[in-house]
Amino acid sequence: MRKINNDELSRLTVDDFKQADKMPLAVVLDHVRSSNNVGSVFRTSDALLIRKICLCGITATPPDKEIHKTALGAENTVDWEYFKTTEEAVESLRNEGYTVIAIEQVEGSISLDKYLPEPESKLALIFGNEVKGVQQKIVNQCDQTIEIPQFGTKHSFNIAVSAGIVLWDLSNKLRQQQLQFFC
Repeated sequence: MRKINNDELSRLTVDDFKQADKMPLAVVLDHVRSSNNVGSVFRTSDALLIRKICLCGITATPPDKEIHKTALGAENTVDWEYFKTTEEAVESLRNEGYTVIAIEQVEGSISLDKYLPEPESKLALIFGNEVKGVQQKIVNQCDQTIEIPQFGTKHSFNIAVSAGIVLWDLSNKLRQQQLQFFC
């Protein structure tokens, strides 16, 4: 096997990315402290054609050296918006027709492996702070909660890892629905 070089990958240009159809997913970062985590979420969002990112509260915003270091320029491709509070972001997304979902361990959460998005739905996924997770008052505003199954001794993933797992899983499920719709 030969490793494929970057030129062979046929990636989108920035302009092509801006024009491409995006997944009906929005990411909400609820007071995420680490700029490196923010940058990683931008990079993952670019890779999966996520529609936009909402940066809330103390979450760093571009331009930021640490975001850029992990985003590798994805902060310039993925649309983003800053909100002073996460409540404002939730209200805005709900007004745009999004179903608002916290990624959190709560009573009655749906396991990610069992969650099937409604066809043609727009989902806003809230990821929380590295220490406290999604604020309880934000969980209370959500339409649903999804939990990532875990089997070891630790009770959480890093925020960037959580975002990668959930965004890949849901974008894959949505792509499969689109394929079934067109077949």
